[in-house]
Amino acid sequence: MKKTIINTLVLILCIMCTTIIQIQAQSAYGSIRGKLTDGATGETLPFVNIEVSLRDSIIAGGSTDFNGLYYIKGIPMGIYDITATFIGYPTLKTTDIIITEGLHIVDLKLTSGGGIKLDEVMIVSFKIPLIDKKGGSSCVVSGESLRRMPGRGVASNPGRIKSIRGARSSTPVTTISQPYHATLNTEEYIGFSDNTFASPFKEPLSTFSIDVDATSYSNIRRMINYGTYPRPDAVRIEEMVNYFNYDYPNPEGEYPFSITTEVASAPWNPEHKLVHIGLQGKQLNYDEINPSNLVFLIDVSGSMGSQNKLPLLKSSMKLLINKLDDRDRVAIVVYAGAAGLVLPSTPVSEKQKIIDALDNLRSGGSTAGARGIRLAYKVAKENLIEDGNNRIILATDGDFNVGVSSNTELVSLIEEKRNDGIFLTIAGFGMGNYKDGRMEQISNAGNGNYYYIDNIREAQKVFVTEMRSTLFTIAKDVKIQVEFNPEHVQSYRLIGYVNRMLEAEDFNNDKKDAGELGAGHMVTALYEIIPVGVNSSFSKSIDRLKYQLNVEKKDIDPISDELLTVKFRYKKPDEDTSRLIVKTLNVNESEEMPSENFRFSAAVAQYGMILRNSEFKADANYNNVLELAKGAKGEDKNGYRMEFIKMVQSSVSLAKN
Repeated sequence: MKKTIINTLVLILCIMCTTIIQIQAQSAYGSIRGKLTDGATGETLPFVNIEVSLRDSIIAGGSTDFNGLYYIKGIPMGIYDITATFIGYPTLKTTDIIITEGLHIVDLKLTSGGGIKLDEVMIVSFKIPLIDKKGGSSCVVSGESLRRMPGRGVASNPGRIKSIRGARSSTPVTTISQPYHATLNTEEYIGFSDNTFASPFKEPLSTFSIDVDATSYSNIRRMINYGTYPRPDAVRIEEMVNYFNYDYPNPEGEYPFSITTEVASAPWNPEHKLVHIGLQGKQLNYDEINPSNLVFLIDVSGSMGSQNKLPLLKSSMKLLINKLDDRDRVAIVVYAGAAGLVLPSTPVSEKQKIIDALDNLRSGGSTAGARGIRLAYKVAKENLIEDGNNRIILATDGDFNVGVSSNTELVSLIEEKRNDGIFLTIAGFGMGNYKDGRMEQISNAGNGNYYYIDNIREAQKVFVTEMRSTLFTIAKDVKIQVEFNPEHVQSYRLIGYVNRMLEAEDFNNDKKDAGELGAGHMVTALYEIIPVGVNSSFSKSIDRLKYQLNVEKKDIDPISDELLTVKFRYKKPDEDTSRLIVKTLNVNESEEMPSENFRFSAAVAQYGMILRNSEFKADANYNNVLELAKGAKGEDKNGYRMEFIKMVQSSVSLAKN
């Protein structure tokens, strides 16, 4: 009996000790730092996406900086896989990486010559603080290499740590792998159907609000970089096309815009025609512009904690601050469970004060986004600069879950505030719970622009290269209306812009809200046309109209060469009455060798139709996309078109899997 009691006590003590060790392991975190290089050339690789996962569930992520370096912290102790993805390179997955407390150095190499599966992962150095019997923390485990473990689970020190140095202890290290429950993917997108072909007899006018957002493109790029084929409802073709700059002429004369039109055969269906319409906004002299009143509205809720959210957000905002003028002002409002003013409106001449406020931000709590929006508008209005640029920059993953949170309520809230002369820019971050549809609707309601930041290079593009243009609106409520000549056009359809379509009568209605255009911005729209005489299943037949056709035929010049008329209506930022610009496109302007603008935009549109598996893609294929894009790459100073070509090549591999 006595022996049984002793054995029971020993068993209880063992369980208690094991539980204590496990609790310590669960509360301990490690971090990974490393460098990504090209395995063939040895050159460092910037903007490589890094993903830390457990049993195929992503728990942390980030990307390499300009020097090819990455740093991911806050990883619970355990054994993980690290995946590196980069356009133009096969995905590299290294498995069974042991993460203990402290910093681990994991350098990785990508090769363009084929996939890599490492047999051994070398952690070149690490430091692990130990707790001695008295609770002290002066003991340190250090080593030079740690080989890949053959299995998962509990692994006591198997002789792979070369040396242990401690002040008061030489106890062997024990690593306990605990299960980690990663957040499920709850990304939200609004489904939609492509615009269909319409008859110019039945619907002679096509009317829509402009859109210069490019969110869909960078979001798709993020998915492909992470080895995921994009979902169709994430693909908005007009945003993909408008991600790129085109060589449109600068406006001359009284109008702040130029309109370029072009027509040629549709690459995916040679019997059809493709019409390219380009708008170019006038550049401003930034030495003569009025100052800006900016409010950074930053989501610091718990969902923003990962490396590609709040840390990337801070770096992005710093890029913008460094481009602002000393006369500009910045305030910082944050929201989590509640909203608060972190930094009152501060002149950029006190730049370090603004940067320090950003650096002190930490994530945690639920997401009361509506409260933050109200407070941000209040701060912006209190510091309003007459005739200046007054704008809120909302940075979030879109996961509003406290207070007003439905799309309808949030849109109504933004619409209520937009009449104060304050514009809105939304910058989306992160993955896993990214709310794309919600942020797009809010942006459209708030006289705003919408971007998705997936890495520091995109932040450079948005906040350095383009933000100065975005900040200064030169036209609001910008609408386009195209009238098609039924003598030459059997049917037509607008490619994209599905959620920007307007009724015909909205074009002349100055009370109808529409998109905004910034200084130097350009807008591109594409129409696919079925010419008269071409047999097509897409052209829906209707009975001959007894009265309408007779009336319409009287108004048609039978010898007219006009294919269509483009009407462009806009308001100056401080005016309530719109102005009109009109341009026509003739049939005989069709080109056998269309411009680089035409060919590259057609390549991007065709790629989007393939990703959406559009019913109108006809003979669209990846080879055609690549041939068009490579032939229209042009000067490509920033490498964005070359990046597109590599992304298409990666899509080919994903489509086969």
